[in-house]
Amino acid sequence: MPSYPQAFLDSPSSALFKFFPLPENEPLPIPPPHFDYPFTIPDDWYQGALDYRVPVTIATVYAVTAKLLNKYNLSNGKKPWAISKTAPFRLFVVLHNVFLAVYSAWTFWGMFTALRASIESPMGPNGLAGTVDSFCKFHGPGGFGNGVAFNGPQGKWETLGNGYLTSEGTPSRVDAGRLWNEGLAFYGWIFYLSKFYEVLDTFIILAKGKLSSTLQTYHHAGAMMCMWAGIRFMSVPIWMFVFVNSGIHAMMYTYYTVTAFNIRVPTAIKRTLTTLQITQFLIGASYAMVHSFVYYTVPVKVAVPKPAAAVASSVAAAATDAASVGGVLGSLKSMVFGAAQAANANAIVSSNTAAAGAAQELMYQTQYQTVPCITSSGSTFAIWLNVLYLAPLTYLFVSFFIASYVKRSNAEAGRAHKQKKLDGADRRLSNAMMNAEKAGWDAAKGVEKEIYNQGGESAVVDDDDEANGKSYAQAVRSRPTRSTSRK
Repeated sequence: MPSYPQAFLDSPSSALFKFFPLPENEPLPIPPPHFDYPFTIPDDWYQGALDYRVPVTIATVYAVTAKLLNKYNLSNGKKPWAISKTAPFRLFVVLHNVFLAVYSAWTFWGMFTALRASIESPMGPNGLAGTVDSFCKFHGPGGFGNGVAFNGPQGKWETLGNGYLTSEGTPSRVDAGRLWNEGLAFYGWIFYLSKFYEVLDTFIILAKGKLSSTLQTYHHAGAMMCMWAGIRFMSVPIWMFVFVNSGIHAMMYTYYTVTAFNIRVPTAIKRTLTTLQITQFLIGASYAMVHSFVYYTVPVKVAVPKPAAAVASSVAAAATDAASVGGVLGSLKSMVFGAAQAANANAIVSSNTAAAGAAQELMYQTQYQTVPCITSSGSTFAIWLNVLYLAPLTYLFVSFFIASYVKRSNAEAGRAHKQKKLDGADRRLSNAMMNAEKAGWDAAKGVEKEIYNQGGESAVVDDDDEANGKSYAQAVRSRPTRSTSRK
């Protein structure tokens, strides 16, 4: 039994892994508090939008429509639609980017405020375990061990500390200090809805006569389902997708807005944006997955037997008190009712005293109990749905990196061989590092183009550079002053 707060990794319970958790076995998503937010979300709207039929229907309609419009553009020779050449369309594209940039920044700041108010520092008195507790239990009042979590196998909410449950056995909607009430319930739900709006990106591209790649359709439809699962089942790591993705989108849509006005954006900013877009896939999947293996210890009050010496002392004291009280009562009873009644009174006092002595043989002390970070099959389902969704994107990045690196390494091998006598070990190491870096940028460019399908109008390289077969490095060297715009 651990005697101090600690966090560690262990294998998860197999009971938490289900293909699709039945709604009747999982708690309903808890709407946000009706205070400290710009507006109030009606409870029936909140829970209604999280019905599984909503994202499934919208994702299906989106995917089918995108595929049909792809066929139309192909049959039309990839000619831009007439509407795409109008001033209202161009104005809409600018306003669309401005809206998403401002909204994403608003969400990012809201989540930052929520995290600052609820996450305990690992430098605090409870160390890493305190930080893990504040991330893993985002219902209930603040304070180490006071979180409230849904116990999936037992089908009920429970708390080990001073957490409060309502008369319905659910967490309170007015408790402060935990991530859900502090902002995730509010900003996360709106962020989930924003994934439906973001599909307009695809239709803007289609209106320009371009094609929507299968991976882009998968990206948007999958994001709807993953955000739905994370908020519907109140899954612990979903905060990261809301926080990080909104921050990256704030910068990305700001970039698109600026380039729409033909303002040059430095190449370093383009590189950074592309790197951040891809990094969120790699880190997000790893971060979500590890939650299933995280455990930590929290303090709980438990009843334990008193030490033998303390029990003996308590019994002796109780016996002395009983004799004293019994003697006084006995004298009074003898005077009033006679000796028989006095004896009965003494027996009752002795019996009560013995019972009191027995009750005093228990004492309460603080012990540390091990709890898992993830406690329900719904939360587990949401985690691994996100991991599986991000897996193809991660695989694509690795594939592009390997292909780019091998191709570049082979091209450089001949030149390196000729200069081998002149180049020292440091020079060869430097060339290898440069090749790896360039391969990474090319891989990021490839993934971004596949996902966002900019038709080459990505944050990395222009479409005519692609058509001419130029590499990333060649494009940057030959056209260092030209900026590109997605829209």
